[in-house]
Amino acid sequence: MSYADIVFKETCRNIIENGYSDKALEVRPHWEDGAPAHTIKQFGVVNRYDLSKEFPIMTLRKVYFRSCIDEILWIWQKKSNDVHELHSHIWDSWADENGTIGKAYGYQLGVKHHYKEGEFDQVDRVLYDLKHNPGSRRIMTNIYNHHDLSEMGLYPCAYSVTLNVTGNKLNMILNQRSQDMLVANNWNVCQYAVLLHMFAQVSGFEVGELVHVIADAHIYDRHVDTVKRIIELEPYEAPKLWINPEVKDFYDFTLDDFKLIDYKFHEFKEKIPVAI
Repeated sequence: MSYADIVFKETCRNIIENGYSDKALEVRPHWEDGAPAHTIKQFGVVNRYDLSKEFPIMTLRKVYFRSCIDEILWIWQKKSNDVHELHSHIWDSWADENGTIGKAYGYQLGVKHHYKEGEFDQVDRVLYDLKHNPGSRRIMTNIYNHHDLSEMGLYPCAYSVTLNVTGNKLNMILNQRSQDMLVANNWNVCQYAVLLHMFAQVSGFEVGELVHVIADAHIYDRHVDTVKRIIELEPYEAPKLWINPEVKDFYDFTLDDFKLIDYKFHEFKEKIPVAI
């Protein structure tokens, strides 16, 4: 069975059985009908995925893999904040009148900074260090820029990545301040697993571990019953990830360079409400 399903089941069961409810608090998120979107949560969840063993995608329900990849390329490769450059509408609720999410996500990655080696944005600095300084313990990005928070459509949830080379393997820590377990958990895991594969391939490394650190892992009140039904399903085996081996430049990857082989999943037709 898919290891990602095992992790999801264990995390969600722990939240449901032992989590803290914020019912007594005033909360920012709300439902489309205006009702407050309360949660039950666990603090400080850490999950590890060994990408050399399998690709960490759920089979308990379908993960829309192409949309998942489209968003990670939009953020990390295009360094965009324009929702018109996405093929999905997942960011529409946070877009301004110009169709941007302000100085958030991709915008932050594209800001150039001065180093002794020259001018780099955060992504290009990572690529430079993986090639020239693979033993560095400073290969990281951070898009939670306090100076620009007031101009962001949404404060970054997944905000920091740290890359570390151990032997011939490239490992990654993803730091996330907040995680909607039902809607976004495995979506983010898949995205950053793919990103790690991308960095490893263009830098000449094998993939190692993705460590996902979540400060506030939560299930929204209107998602609890759905999550309970999902985690009772029997997982399938994880599919294989294919990445075009001909791509050697990070900026040459396209949607068609990523495929899942033998992806089997449970059909899930319930409409899931999204807190905004």
